[in-house]
Amino acid sequence: MNKLIPFLFLITFFTDIDTKSNQFIARQGQISFFSYTSVENIEAKNNQVLSILDLDKNEIAISMIMRAFVFKKDLMYEHFNDSYIESDIYPKANFTGKIIDFDVEKTEKQTKIIEGELTIHGITKQVSIKTDIEKKNQKYLFSGDFEVFVKDFDIKIPPILSANIAKVIKISFKFEYESYEE
Repeated sequence: MNKLIPFLFLITFFTDIDTKSNQFIARQGQISFFSYTSVENIEAKNNQVLSILDLDKNEIAISMIMRAFVFKKDLMYEHFNDSYIESDIYPKANFTGKIIDFDVEKTEKQTKIIEGELTIHGITKQVSIKTDIEKKNQKYLFSGDFEVFVKDFDIKIPPILSANIAKVIKISFKFEYESYEE
Protein backbone atom coordinates (compact mmCIF):
# COMPACT_ATOMS: atom_id res chain seq x y z
CA MET A 1 0.00 0.00 0.00
CA ASN A 2 2.81 2.44 0.87
CA LYS A 3 4.37 1.87 -2.59
CA LEU A 4 1.06 2.61 -4.30
CA ILE A 5 0.72 6.14 -2.85
CA PRO A 6 3.89 7.58 -4.49
CA PHE A 7 2.91 5.91 -7.77
CA LEU A 8 -0.53 7.55 -7.71
CA PHE A 9 1.08 10.88 -6.82
CA LEU A 10 3.39 10.67 -9.87
CA ILE A 11 0.53 9.77 -12.21
CA THR A 12 -1.48 12.74 -10.93
CA PHE A 13 1.54 15.06 -11.23
CA PHE A 14 2.36 14.07 -14.83
CA THR A 15 -1.29 14.23 -15.87
CA ASP A 16 -1.47 17.76 -14.48
CA ILE A 17 1.68 18.81 -16.39
CA ASP A 18 0.28 17.41 -19.63
CA THR A 19 -2.96 19.33 -19.19
CA LYS A 20 -1.19 22.62 -18.53
CA SER A 21 1.03 22.24 -21.57
CA ASN A 22 -2.08 22.45 -23.76
CA GLN A 23 -3.39 25.60 -22.11
CA PHE A 24 -2.42 28.96 -23.54
CA ILE A 25 -3.04 32.53 -22.46
CA ALA A 26 -3.23 35.90 -24.21
CA ARG A 27 -2.74 38.55 -21.55
CA GLN A 28 -2.98 41.55 -23.87
CA GLY A 29 -5.38 40.60 -26.62
CA GLN A 30 -6.68 43.33 -28.88
CA ILE A 31 -10.29 44.07 -29.72
CA SER A 32 -11.47 47.06 -31.69
CA PHE A 33 -14.80 48.17 -33.06
CA PHE A 34 -15.86 50.45 -35.88
CA SER A 35 -19.16 52.14 -36.52
CA TYR A 36 -19.72 54.04 -39.76
CA THR A 37 -22.15 56.94 -39.73
CA SER A 38 -22.79 59.85 -42.04
CA VAL A 39 -21.90 62.34 -39.29
CA GLU A 40 -18.76 60.84 -37.75
CA ASN A 41 -17.18 57.38 -37.64
CA ILE A 42 -16.83 55.88 -34.19
CA GLU A 43 -13.77 53.77 -33.51
CA ALA A 44 -12.22 52.36 -30.33
CA LYS A 45 -9.50 49.90 -29.31
CA ASN A 46 -9.00 47.78 -26.23
CA ASN A 47 -5.53 46.25 -25.70
CA GLN A 48 -6.26 44.85 -22.24
CA VAL A 49 -8.24 41.75 -23.18
CA LEU A 50 -7.56 38.47 -21.38
CA SER A 51 -8.13 35.12 -23.09
CA ILE A 52 -7.51 31.47 -22.26
CA LEU A 53 -7.17 28.75 -24.92
CA ASP A 54 -7.54 25.07 -23.98
CA LEU A 55 -6.35 22.87 -26.85
CA ASP A 56 -7.38 19.63 -25.14
CA LYS A 57 -11.01 20.71 -25.35
CA ASN A 58 -10.68 23.18 -28.28
CA GLU A 59 -12.26 25.81 -26.05
CA ILE A 60 -11.64 29.50 -25.70
CA ALA A 61 -12.69 32.10 -23.13
CA ILE A 62 -12.34 35.87 -23.43
CA SER A 63 -12.98 38.63 -20.90
CA MET A 64 -12.55 42.37 -21.25
CA ILE A 65 -13.23 45.47 -19.23
CA MET A 66 -15.45 47.86 -21.18
CA ARG A 67 -13.84 51.01 -19.73
CA ALA A 68 -10.49 49.94 -21.27
CA PHE A 69 -11.63 51.00 -24.75
CA VAL A 70 -9.69 54.01 -26.02
CA PHE A 71 -11.47 56.53 -28.28
CA LYS A 72 -10.14 59.47 -30.29
CA LYS A 73 -12.40 61.84 -28.38
CA ASP A 74 -13.13 61.95 -24.66
CA LEU A 75 -16.81 62.67 -25.31
CA MET A 76 -17.14 59.41 -27.28
CA TYR A 77 -15.59 57.52 -24.36
CA GLU A 78 -18.03 59.16 -21.95
CA HIS A 79 -21.11 58.46 -24.09
CA PHE A 80 -20.05 54.87 -24.78
CA ASN A 81 -19.55 54.03 -21.09
CA ASP A 82 -22.28 56.12 -19.47
CA SER A 83 -25.12 56.21 -22.00
CA TYR A 84 -24.84 53.10 -24.20
CA ILE A 85 -22.87 50.26 -22.59
CA GLU A 86 -23.57 51.43 -19.02
CA SER A 87 -20.17 50.23 -17.84
CA ASP A 88 -20.95 50.85 -14.18
CA ILE A 89 -23.73 48.26 -14.39
CA TYR A 90 -22.13 45.98 -17.03
CA PRO A 91 -18.36 46.39 -16.55
CA LYS A 92 -17.26 43.40 -18.66
CA ALA A 93 -17.97 41.65 -21.92
CA ASN A 94 -17.29 37.92 -22.17
CA PHE A 95 -17.11 35.19 -24.77
CA THR A 96 -16.87 31.42 -24.32
CA GLY A 97 -16.75 29.11 -27.28
CA LYS A 98 -15.57 25.98 -29.00
CA ILE A 99 -13.30 25.86 -32.07
CA ILE A 100 -14.88 23.60 -34.69
CA ASP A 101 -12.63 21.02 -36.43
CA PHE A 102 -9.36 22.58 -35.26
CA ASP A 103 -6.21 20.53 -35.93
CA VAL A 104 -3.48 21.46 -33.41
CA GLU A 105 -0.87 19.54 -35.42
CA LYS A 106 -1.11 21.76 -38.51
CA THR A 107 1.46 24.53 -38.77
CA GLU A 108 -0.06 26.31 -41.75
CA LYS A 109 -2.80 28.91 -41.37
CA GLN A 110 -6.28 27.51 -40.71
CA THR A 111 -9.59 29.31 -41.02
CA LYS A 112 -12.06 27.89 -38.51
CA ILE A 113 -15.41 28.75 -36.98
CA ILE A 114 -15.67 29.39 -33.26
CA GLU A 115 -19.19 28.88 -31.94
CA GLY A 116 -20.10 30.23 -28.57
CA GLU A 117 -21.84 32.74 -26.37
CA LEU A 118 -21.09 36.46 -26.45
CA THR A 119 -22.23 38.55 -23.49
CA ILE A 120 -22.39 42.33 -23.85
CA HIS A 121 -24.51 44.74 -21.79
CA GLY A 122 -25.82 41.82 -19.73
CA ILE A 123 -27.30 40.06 -22.79
CA THR A 124 -25.94 36.72 -24.03
CA LYS A 125 -26.26 35.68 -27.68
CA GLN A 126 -25.10 32.66 -29.66
CA VAL A 127 -22.53 33.66 -32.30
CA SER A 128 -20.36 31.98 -34.92
CA ILE A 129 -17.07 33.74 -35.60
CA LYS A 130 -14.80 33.02 -38.57
CA THR A 131 -11.23 33.00 -37.23
CA ASP A 132 -7.79 32.74 -38.81
CA ILE A 133 -5.45 30.61 -36.69
CA GLU A 134 -1.68 30.36 -37.13
CA LYS A 135 0.95 28.52 -35.11
CA LYS A 136 4.34 30.25 -34.97
CA ASN A 137 7.20 29.53 -32.57
CA GLN A 138 5.01 27.60 -30.10
CA LYS A 139 2.49 30.46 -30.05
CA TYR A 140 -1.01 30.58 -31.53
CA LEU A 141 -2.25 33.68 -33.32
CA PHE A 142 -6.02 34.17 -33.64
CA SER A 143 -7.48 37.02 -35.71
CA GLY A 144 -10.65 37.95 -37.49
CA ASP A 145 -13.69 40.16 -37.45
CA PHE A 146 -17.44 39.85 -37.16
CA GLU A 147 -20.50 42.06 -36.84
CA VAL A 148 -23.03 42.54 -34.07
CA PHE A 149 -26.39 44.28 -34.14
CA VAL A 150 -26.77 46.96 -31.48
CA LYS A 151 -30.42 46.00 -30.90
CA ASP A 152 -29.46 42.38 -30.09
CA PHE A 153 -27.75 43.54 -26.91
CA ASP A 154 -30.51 45.91 -25.77
CA ILE A 155 -28.33 49.00 -26.16
CA LYS A 156 -30.67 51.98 -26.13
CA ILE A 157 -30.04 54.79 -28.58
CA PRO A 158 -32.13 57.95 -28.20
CA PRO A 159 -34.20 58.62 -31.36
CA ILE A 160 -32.54 62.01 -31.86
CA LEU A 161 -29.14 60.28 -32.10
CA SER A 162 -30.17 57.17 -34.03
CA ALA A 163 -28.83 58.61 -37.31
CA ASN A 164 -25.43 59.11 -35.65
CA ILE A 165 -25.01 55.51 -34.44
CA ALA A 166 -24.74 52.55 -36.82
CA LYS A 167 -27.17 49.66 -36.36
CA VAL A 168 -24.34 47.16 -37.04
CA ILE A 169 -20.93 47.37 -35.38
CA LYS A 170 -17.84 45.71 -36.88
CA ILE A 171 -15.63 44.06 -34.25
CA SER A 172 -12.03 43.02 -35.02
CA PHE A 173 -9.78 40.93 -32.80
CA LYS A 174 -6.22 39.67 -32.52
CA PHE A 175 -4.82 37.37 -29.84
CA GLU A 176 -1.33 35.95 -29.38
CA TYR A 177 -1.44 32.92 -27.10
CA GLU A 178 1.61 31.74 -25.18
CA SER A 179 1.94 28.61 -23.10
CA TYR A 180 0.25 29.08 -19.75
CA GLU A 181 2.77 29.22 -16.91
CA GLU A 182 1.76 29.68 -13.32
